[in-house]
Amino acid sequence: MGKAVPKAIKMRAKKLLTLMPESFSKDFDKNKKAIDSLGADFSKTERNLVAGFITRKMGNAKAD
Repeated sequence: MGKAVPKAIKMRAKKLLTLMPESFSKDFDKNKKAIDSLGADFSKTERNLVAGFITRKMGNAKAD
């Protein structure tokens, strides 16, 4: 099983997706850069968790 994403991270990611859905894609690295360009105050770990959650929400989930 994978790592659980904290509720606060999910809430921030969903808020970013509703405000700016055109800024994100199915690519994790592009999502990280998009979050950095927004000027949000995320730590590196938070940014990666948010970018990963958004990537999964955009439909790029890996099949195990």
